[in-house]
Amino acid sequence: MNDFEFLKNRNLQTDRNFASQPYWAGVFKRFFAKKRPVIGLMIVSVILLLAVIGPMVSGYSYREISSVINPETGKQVVARGISPRIPWLHSLLGKEPYTDFFAEKTFLFGTDDLGRDLWTRTWYGARVSLLIAFVTIFIDVIIGMTFGLISGYFGGVVDAIMQRFVEVANSVPRLVIVSVLAIFMPKGIGLVIVALLLTEWIGMSKIARAEMLKIKELEYILASRTLGAGNFNIIFKDVLPNTIGPIITQVMFSIPTAIFTEAFLSFVGVGIMLPQCSVGSLIEDGFNNITTLPYQIIPPILVLAFMMLGFNFIGDGLREALAPKLEDM
Repeated sequence: MNDFEFLKNRNLQTDRNFASQPYWAGVFKRFFAKKRPVIGLMIVSVILLLAVIGPMVSGYSYREISSVINPETGKQVVARGISPRIPWLHSLLGKEPYTDFFAEKTFLFGTDDLGRDLWTRTWYGARVSLLIAFVTIFIDVIIGMTFGLISGYFGGVVDAIMQRFVEVANSVPRLVIVSVLAIFMPKGIGLVIVALLLTEWIGMSKIARAEMLKIKELEYILASRTLGAGNFNIIFKDVLPNTIGPIITQVMFSIPTAIFTEAFLSFVGVGIMLPQCSVGSLIEDGFNNITTLPYQIIPPILVLAFMMLGFNFIGDGLREALAPKLEDM
């Protein structure tokens, strides 16, 4: 045997546990290695899919009042409070699901007290709630990250003034903000979005500031400053990419908060107004008719519960995948 031998001729095996892999590849692997995040992702995916295509399936508009002509009297009959075709529900309610006039029409979730299809309104309401949540969180991420990074980077008097502003903004109750906005703005999507914009950015700014205080004294930041990099480049090119992980986790927890806030505002009557609908307004309608149409409140409550559950599962999974413990690696 020769004293020197090329490595390629040796039978060497690299331990896979210590093999190098990209950071995001490890995040992806750790995320899908656990059941709860995968279940949450599946729940959210199904709800998003139904929110997009659900209103197209039934053939009814969210504001359309279904009616037929009674062939005996020639008068128009509105499909008020027609329950869905669920045998056990019909026996529980003790009434027939359909009259002869609506035998050819299909209402998967039944109709409300005005004869509108609940299937269409449920998924259209989910679409509105998700749209409001995504728009507000996207804008809040931009505002909160910018505010927090600037506050943490400059420190001193600038940080003290900006943090006092955050404390004042955080001390005002959300209902007070909504009440003041309701005086100057019409009720609807605009009021809900503005109310969420004024409150949800605070959590983002605190996380961004904490990450900046932790990162700005590291060696590579000092090297960039020594080489003449400006404040803008250091904040948004050197520090910002290293704060994406915690921000993504915060976003996943902020989306269900925004959805629940929108639902609450619509429930108390200052959110989405008729004939538009959201999950919160549908729950309000179902609550008002719970004694006569008990099935009406079930679909929006289930959609809201599953949305909250799915996004929280995804948030937990991302938090563990982006900042794993030693035993999980």
